[in-house]
Amino acid sequence: MVPSSPRALFLLLLILACPEPRASQNCLSKQQLLSAIRQLQQLLKGQETRFAEGIRHMKSRLAALQNSVSRVVPDAPPVSCPALNAPTDGRKFGSKYLVDHEVHFACNPGFRLVGPSSVVCLPNGTWTGEQPRCRDVDECVGLQPVCPQGTTCINTGGSFQCVSPECPEGSGNVSYVKTSPFQCERNPCPMDSRPCRHLPKTISFHYLSLPSNLKTPITLFRMATASAPGRAGPNSLRFGIVGGNSRGHFVMQRSDRQTGELILVQTLAGPQTLEVDVDMSEYLDRSFQANHVSKVTIFVSPYDF
Repeated sequence: MVPSSPRALFLLLLILACPEPRASQNCLSKQQLLSAIRQLQQLLKGQETRFAEGIRHMKSRLAALQNSVSRVVPDAPPVSCPALNAPTDGRKFGSKYLVDHEVHFACNPGFRLVGPSSVVCLPNGTWTGEQPRCRDVDECVGLQPVCPQGTTCINTGGSFQCVSPECPEGSGNVSYVKTSPFQCERNPCPMDSRPCRHLPKTISFHYLSLPSNLKTPITLFRMATASAPGRAGPNSLRFGIVGGNSRGHFVMQRSDRQTGELILVQTLAGPQTLEVDVDMSEYLDRSFQANHVSKVTIFVSPYDF
């Protein structure tokens, strides 16, 4: 009888199987050896079948357990943080808002970042810091001058301008003197010079910085008269636009008896520079007294802020 244990059969084959050149009474015959081999093959096949059935049964049990757990405890959605936008006049790097993801920020030239340069999404669905913003750098207040000597620095959105307003050149008996960095006054006119008296008595220079695409209409500049103490002032004023390259972007209108307003009525896209000359004429009992000109220069930034 051939043993049923696979290990016993295998050992028996090793012990009893004789090398082909040697013949012995203790050796199995060829038929006996083949029979033992077939029994061993059948035994191994049965063991393989039972092992495969066990694997299939285990897979089935695991699948049933997985379905049962899924029905009892549904999968929670992944935690994410609120969406972030690029700061005005800046940029954002990163578009994933899941836990442990980072978002980075930077500002355009001429602006500095206020707040964290990067934030990380936490497991509780919040960021590690507030969203930053970009603030205009005022180059005009630095320790080192940025404009040549004799000029004045005007801060603009994301940049700066160096200006040096000059009084009109004198001609004939008309001349102007600079009474401040941004104002010129006409020297007294000869008594018999009517053309001289109709030229601007004062010329002032004003510089404005505007963002691009500013919502209109909006008042940009006001012009008013003030009487010297003890002296009767004009009882009538007239306001108007008398020069510049504004191309119809502005209108001048009266806001009260002594004040005129320069109003932007068309949206401006930057970068560009516009100039508009505003005139205020004074009348006393319908008689012309003097006029004053304000030369307004407007620097329109390329940025919307």
